[in-house]
Amino acid sequence: MRHTYCPDCGAKLAERPVGDEGLVPWCRNCGRPWFDSFSTCIITAVMNDRGEVLLQRETRRPEREVLVAGYIKPGESAEDAARREIAEETGLTVTALRYVASYPHMNGDMLMLGYAATAEGENRTDSGEILSARWTTLDEAVAALREGSIAQQVVRKVRDAQDTHNPE
Repeated sequence: MRHTYCPDCGAKLAERPVGDEGLVPWCRNCGRPWFDSFSTCIITAVMNDRGEVLLQRETRRPEREVLVAGYIKPGESAEDAARREIAEETGLTVTALRYVASYPHMNGDMLMLGYAATAEGENRTDSGEILSARWTTLDEAVAALREGSIAQQVVRKVRDAQDTHNPE
């Protein structure tokens, strides 16, 4: 979000050069800069003990398959958000979680933190958000996910890391 008015005093912001940041919205009343703000989210390749990844179809976008994803709530770590979203959307319990990479999304309005999780339990789709879910191989998931999507990039990184650790 690009600020036009000061979130503290309501004065109209002007632009002022700030160090190596370039022109930044600046409040003349408060004497401080207001940098653009964005949402931070997690996106997770959820894996089972057979090395399969979970693909889901959401009620709001049933035409494509996706990974578990969601917003980080105030006061919540990214890792806690990943565990919470997995539990909420799937009913699965995370037994291992590792960071994969970060991805800017939607013209800079969002930063997605990618994770790979190992989870156990019985997968369910009764959260109201999920229409269906299926376990598939990493290669099949790469082919099924939208070309160039962050989900596809996360699964590719997870697959490539496994290939590096398990040379044939």
